[in-house]
Amino acid sequence: MSIRNNFPIFGQDDTTIYNPDELLSLFLDCTADGFAIVDMENRFLRINHMYTEIFGYTEEDLIGRTFHEFSNPEVVQEIISEVKNGKAFTNMITKRFHKDGSLLDIAVSYSPFRNKQGEIIAIIAIYRDITKLVSMENELHRTRELYELITENTTDMILVINKDKLILYASPSHEKVISLKPEQIVGKSLGEFLTPEEDAVLDLKLKEILETGEPQILRKKFITCDLESVYTEYSFSPIYNEKKEIDSFVSVGRNITDRVKHDASIRNLDRLSVTGQLAAGVAHEIRNPLTALKGFSKLLQTCLDKEKQEGYLAIIMNELDRIDMIVNEFMSLAKPQAIQYVKEDLKSILDSTINIIHPQGMMHNVQIIPTYPDERIMLSCNPHQLKQVFLNFMKNAIESMPNGGNVVIDLQKKVKGKVLISISDEGTGIEPDRLRYLGSPFYTTKDKGIGLGLTVSNKIIQEHDGTMKIVSEIGQGTNVIVELECLEDDIT
Repeated sequence: MSIRNNFPIFGQDDTTIYNPDELLSLFLDCTADGFAIVDMENRFLRINHMYTEIFGYTEEDLIGRTFHEFSNPEVVQEIISEVKNGKAFTNMITKRFHKDGSLLDIAVSYSPFRNKQGEIIAIIAIYRDITKLVSMENELHRTRELYELITENTTDMILVINKDKLILYASPSHEKVISLKPEQIVGKSLGEFLTPEEDAVLDLKLKEILETGEPQILRKKFITCDLESVYTEYSFSPIYNEKKEIDSFVSVGRNITDRVKHDASIRNLDRLSVTGQLAAGVAHEIRNPLTALKGFSKLLQTCLDKEKQEGYLAIIMNELDRIDMIVNEFMSLAKPQAIQYVKEDLKSILDSTINIIHPQGMMHNVQIIPTYPDERIMLSCNPHQLKQVFLNFMKNAIESMPNGGNVVIDLQKKVKGKVLISISDEGTGIEPDRLRYLGSPFYTTKDKGIGLGLTVSNKIIQEHDGTMKIVSEIGQGTNVIVELECLEDDIT
């Protein structure tokens, strides 16, 4: 039975008749799917160009031959039998072979082809090559499984939040680190887990990401259910949508408790090293007022003049106050302090540091010259940590001048709430090839140094959102420049 004889004749009016073969060919050549028409004896009657594109077989290869002669899934024969009984199948996902032997993923639909009498005279098969789509889906599935494997087994805490800080995803590692299960976190605002100060800092960090696209760091201290302190560090990065716009953020958090403890140990080691080296100078400074105390005490024993006695007592009290000040400053340096930020005048911090280092300066014939502006410069800082920083710089400056000289401390108020602290000496200077290694742990240019002073100082300055720069020239001295943020509203 011929399909051509069973096609209806189409026309726009009584005089125009279209060839049905031309219409069928036009349709088959314009469609994006592969078409095949098979008769009731399973012989190929017609295929279109796209069928050849998909499978590689031409009309010469197929017409008149049965589909049994080609590699097909076993289920195809059963489906064809059901289609011959009038059943249609749509979008079946199958595997088929290309002419070159490669395996394809194919979406196929089968439909019975009827004549005007309703008799099934052939079967139409429509094919769509979905190999690339399936490959992409498989790759996406593998990637998703890999991500799930990573997030479920990593010790890093992974968060995804939207622009409103709503937590969209939390990795299981949160329970291991901070004793919070993902279901206790997802759906809540990240601000609920932060103090108001930390939440304000987070807002600034996210705003910075939106403006620059650069990742930002946020540190957080948690108290676990066991009342243990856990220090964490979160790196926030932008997530872009299909429009290349930032619509959410991913955060990778790490437990840095061991690192914090290690940093604290290094700082204590550096502080104790500096304290030990300063002890001789402090002892010398205390010995001077003690000599005066001893002398005026003997004078008091023999003096009967009340007016002179009062004068001697005043001198004794002044010397005792001097000893008390030296000891207190020395002990504040040696004693570990809780890390707490307060408002403090920068000039007061520097003056206190000068009082500590002054005895060592006198022993080395070094004069410390502070030059300050008239106004107060207030910082939000940890005064004890900054004292440790400035003490390291001043001590290095003194030791660089074995024959004496001047150490100049200069303050300059800059725009946008910045202040520059310059500590310069007239020492021997530092070679360029050594200058680039300064600040590396345990690297030192001194015979008795431990190489931690600049490392600790730079770390403290960074924690105060500041920067440090060292400029030096052989025979011309060294200048350490520190930039810190000051509180604009407190400058009077």
